[in-house]
Amino acid sequence: MQFITKLFHTAQYFLPAMLLVACGGGGNSNSPPVTQPELALLAGCLSCYGHTDAIGAAASFTGTGGVATDSAGNVYVADTDNHTIRKITPAGAVSTLAGTAGVSGSTDATGAAASFFYPTGVSTDSAGNVYVADTSNNTIRKITPAGVVSTLAGTAGVSGPTDATGAAASFFYPTGVATDSAGNVYVADTGNNTIRKITPAGVVTLAGTAGVRGHADGIGVAASFFYPNGVATDSAGNVYVTDAGNYTIRKITPAGVVSTLAGTARVSGSADATGAAASFSYPNGVTTDSAGYVYVTDYGNHTIRKITPAGAVSTLAGTAGVFGSADATGAAASFRYPYGVATDSAGNVFVADTGNYTIRKITSAGAVSTLAGTAGVGHADGIGAAASFKIPYGVAADSAGNVYVADFGNSTIRKITPAGVVSTLAGTAGVFGSTDATGAAASFQSPFGVAADSAGNVYVADFGNSTIRKITSAGVVSTLAGTAGAFGSTDATGAAASFIGPMGVATDSAGNVYVADTGNYTIRKITPAGVVSTLAGTAGVSGSTDATGAAASFSNLTGVTTDSAGNVYVTDVGTIRKITPAGVVSTLAGTAGVFGSTDATGAAASFSYSNGVATDSAGNVYVADTGNHTIRKITPAGVVTTVVGVAGQEEFQPGALPGALARPSGVAIRGTSLYITTKTGVAVVYNVP
Repeated sequence: MQFITKLFHTAQYFLPAMLLVACGGGGNSNSPPVTQPELALLAGCLSCYGHTDAIGAAASFTGTGGVATDSAGNVYVADTDNHTIRKITPAGAVSTLAGTAGVSGSTDATGAAASFFYPTGVSTDSAGNVYVADTSNNTIRKITPAGVVSTLAGTAGVSGPTDATGAAASFFYPTGVATDSAGNVYVADTGNNTIRKITPAGVVTLAGTAGVRGHADGIGVAASFFYPNGVATDSAGNVYVTDAGNYTIRKITPAGVVSTLAGTARVSGSADATGAAASFSYPNGVTTDSAGYVYVTDYGNHTIRKITPAGAVSTLAGTAGVFGSADATGAAASFRYPYGVATDSAGNVFVADTGNYTIRKITSAGAVSTLAGTAGVGHADGIGAAASFKIPYGVAADSAGNVYVADFGNSTIRKITPAGVVSTLAGTAGVFGSTDATGAAASFQSPFGVAADSAGNVYVADFGNSTIRKITSAGVVSTLAGTAGAFGSTDATGAAASFIGPMGVATDSAGNVYVADTGNYTIRKITPAGVVSTLAGTAGVSGSTDATGAAASFSNLTGVTTDSAGNVYVTDVGTIRKITPAGVVSTLAGTAGVFGSTDATGAAASFSYSNGVATDSAGNVYVADTGNHTIRKITPAGVVTTVVGVAGQEEFQPGALPGALARPSGVAIRGTSLYITTKTGVAVVYNVP
């Protein structure tokens, strides 16, 4: 489920106004007045990641995705957030095979002159070629051993499910890629919920039907998947798929017969058992070895799982619910959101430990070591740059000037005072769960969205639990709606209601809570009494239809906000949608399926995977355009401008606007200040234009 993974990114800032430090600049509400718009650091550390080519721990990565090996023992990594493909020799020497850090694009060229756009999956063939799922370009790329990059299938910026040859084929957010001995390439076409095969004659759909999500075992198009992420092959021609949204591992025979190897659809957990009795939590990467064993990165559990040909599942390394960066053996080792996985001929397993920005190695005996990179994020409470976060996503501000952050990677809710003092409001770093309690005794499962109301309460879209949580000003956590682990689309009251992977949450002046129910493609409304209804969209139906209520459709909802008139605004991939109090849905800006960075009016404007959204008192809408590394402003008339950052420039550059941002994801506004969660921290724009 790409929206759970990459979704990858996080934390930063503070110091007296106008002062620049190594990590950036800062300011607070007691600083001398700032008369011009200015970007500064509020809390966190912006140097906790990087793109250094070096040996071992001296190297650095940012938001790694897939990993693959070749017959010579080299390891290839999709350095997702850097838009590059990296190579690691058996001695741990890291180099950049293709692309340039911080430069996104779709250029076919050699080495540093080529460009990618959030590449995720990576695989190799026997000739030494590297294949890349260039996720945000919706293409499959090929890199020769000499570093020559070409586009094997698809066209950058064009999404769809078309089976065809080369550029005429289309994909929708492909994330996994694998090869077989016959030279075929297999693709986990995540956004289409299908598994695709690229032969010399062109692209065909091997299993699943575009736009149909489910968990049916069958042959070819009769089968169904729910956000398949990883794909791998074995020597017998079978294809293995991590069906992330279903929490299962699927198997496809050469004849196209789809079965479930391990896990039960929509049942999450960490049980080691055989077949349907085993359980996973958002499995992502998958690979095989010569003996027919299957290895899986169990992203939500922070573990590496091993599956025998008979479907017996065991935990190779790590302990479910415990994250960290410990090098040790078996359960004593720890990971943070492991994503990509690969094996070599000697039986070693390599892991892209995304949350730690490292590449790990596991021997056949389960001994874990760090091959390259240094773990560089954390959960420190402190002032400004002394604080640290791990993938902060949602951000909200209250009337007193406090800022609240959903610290996704740490599964905590953080609070930042106007003076830049960071504390943990609720939850404990590294402890995952769904416990309703006070402060550190409460627990969350990868919280994504956060909102505040006028009474000082904080609401959380608890993504991993598929619930909506409420935190009082005293830190008392309760579950407002939904039941942890119970996934669905039921409209009801409190625990009887159900959601699937909610990502965005917002409040209005009447005390209602609005939810971007991402997995259901719907916008839900919760009254102060906890009564849940569906405001717009129909569960299980994805699309981009402007209409009223259930007749409208959405594709990939992430952010949600409201204005003083009771309208609701949502970010829907490359568009910004508006919903009136009567449930009438229209597209305020952007066009479905069209990605870019164009400033224009309405449908002529374009975005690249927008996430957070906020409104000001004048009715303007501000959008965190994550893929472009910018903040966009939309007037009530639909006029779009870029107010912070430069499209395609991924870094933090404080000072006079436009400045520069690194993958902004959440946005909130209070008065004339705009708060932004970025890759590793929180930034602020004073006197936002």
